[in-house]
Amino acid sequence: MKFRPLHDRVLVKRIESEEKTASGIIIPDSAQEKPMEGQIVAVGSGQPSEAGQVIPMDVKSGDRVLFAKWSGTEIKIDGEEYIVMKESDIMGVMAA
Repeated sequence: MKFRPLHDRVLVKRIESEEKTASGIIIPDSAQEKPMEGQIVAVGSGQPSEAGQVIPMDVKSGDRVLFAKWSGTEIKIDGEEYIVMKESDIMGVMAA
């Protein structure tokens, strides 16, 4: 199934965090926090301004981003978990 976000929304796949601490202790799934880092899979066309022009997005597909902890809506597409969120929920792009 294909999914294309509308306007200023993005589709993000979470990047899973480590299951072990630096000292080698394994953290159970129930104690792990959901990561706030992900990779953008798809982006909308941009937010329309009051003048009718589309304001382009600052992020693009493939960007690795950091987002707010409780942002977005979790969805499943073809068995994979994703988050749909507004571009304004993204705090920044991680540099390579």
